[in-house]
Amino acid sequence: MCGIIGKKLGMSQIIQDDGRVIPVTFIKCEPNVVVQLKTEDKGGYPAIVLGFDAYKNPSKNKKFKQLKEFRVEKPEDYQIGQTVDLSFLKEVETVNVVGVSKGKGYQGVMKRHGFHGGPASHGSHHHREPGSIGTCAKPGRVKKGTKLPGHMGVQRVTLKDVPIMNLISEKNLIAVKGPIPGANNSYVYLYNR
Repeated sequence: MCGIIGKKLGMSQIIQDDGRVIPVTFIKCEPNVVVQLKTEDKGGYPAIVLGFDAYKNPSKNKKFKQLKEFRVEKPEDYQIGQTVDLSFLKEVETVNVVGVSKGKGYQGVMKRHGFHGGPASHGSHHHREPGSIGTCAKPGRVKKGTKLPGHMGVQRVTLKDVPIMNLISEKNLIAVKGPIPGANNSYVYLYNR
């Protein structure tokens, strides 16, 4: 097994035996349900599709709020309707966490790209502006990819090799070190490779 869908609950801290305080994020990973199997013949590559967070009143075609495909080596080891829980992470020390970052709205270049801004002293007019963005008559345009103000956030973010601090299987909880992308109650994906 290579991954599971979870929901970010929020942050807390763990006090270790030597007195160090470690910030952690708790992720609730209710058992995921295998919804679909893909093989080399049927789908072109081996994978399984997991469903998470079932609807209270599911329709005929939509039973889960979140579906995610995970590559596996042997999809024949799974059956449709089988549940996948956190047990496959017991021997793992780190995971890759994928989430969607919080939306920040329309932001300027100082917040969005880390520009230093103009002089803050008396007499200057351009405190938070980007400054010059183009050249002269040739090429006579602004180059593509220039860092400008715009919408910030709501992007897929991957954190690699995040240490697992605690695994509470009976409550379907996993605590990973530090912050992870996304707001509380947002969906995240955990990969063990």
